[in-house]
Parts: sequence; C-alpha cells; structure tokens
Amino acid sequence: MKFIRIEGDDFVFQIGPREKLLLFQVLRLYPLIPSSYFRLSKTADATEVQADQHLLEEALAEQKKENRKQLEEMLREPGRFAAGQNGLRFSLRAPQMEWLLQVLNDIRVGSWLILGSPDQAGKPIVLNEQTAPYFWSMEMSGYFQSALLEALNEQP
Repeated sequence: MKFIRIEGDDFVFQIGPREKLLLFQVLRLYPLIPSSYFRLSKTADATEVQADQHLLEEALAEQKKENRKQLEEMLREPGRFAAGQNGLRFSLRAPQMEWLLQVLNDIRVGSWLILGSPDQAGKPIVLNEQTAPYFWSMEMSGYFQSALLEALNEQP
C-alpha cells in the first residue's frame, strides 16, 4: 500500500488486489486484545475494584463490537476501493485513518500478547503452527500502520 496524494479531504492510496486481501485478512482478526487486559487500576486491590473492572470490560467489549460493525461498513462503502491504473485506489478521510490505526494497533498488540510479549527482557518469539499466524498479523498490521502514518505526516 502506497500513499499517492491528498484529494480534497481524502487520502488516496494505491493498493494491489493481493494487498487488499491481506488487509482484509488482518482486519478480520479484530479485536484481539482481551477486554480483561485493561485494568481500571494497577495499584488498587483487585477485590475492591472488581465490580468497576467488570463494568469497564463490558463497556470495552461493547465498543469493540461497535467498532467491528463500523469497520465492516466502512470497507464495504461504494468507491472505497476503485480501479486505478496500477491496481486499486483506496481512499480514507483523516478521522477514518486515525480510527483504522487504532484497529490495526489492537491487532498488532493483541498478536504480540498472544506471542507471549516477546522482546521483553530478551524473550524470543517462539514460532510454531499456533503462533505463526499471529507473528504474521503483527508484522502486517505494522506494515499497514506505516503506510497510514506516512500519509498523515504528508498532511499540510
């Protein structure tokens, strides 16, 4: 995926059909970070904030469900992917890009967690049949995030 230009309020990218397929495969994994990962407080006693923590987890789960629905709707919008000279033209507005960055970050961090949080204190990545897809999704999320961030940095 390559940033081409800004047209009005749209950021326009060139994306190949295979890249589009890869993007959709990665996005299909959303959400990956479990709601229980987010703690209401790192210092409070877990039993003291248990009810509030449960409410937080429910709210996060509902938000992720809504994000998933919006993601699917956004990607199916007519004209989102239009035939171009060198593949497909993929266009997004700045708020959509920032939101997509958050979704991709969830997938990237969630994959990293599933891989056992490698690189912390020299912890290596252990690849096998179960973990290899998450290593792939972590790397591909980073690839797409880089393209989006590059475009946002080009913004006047």
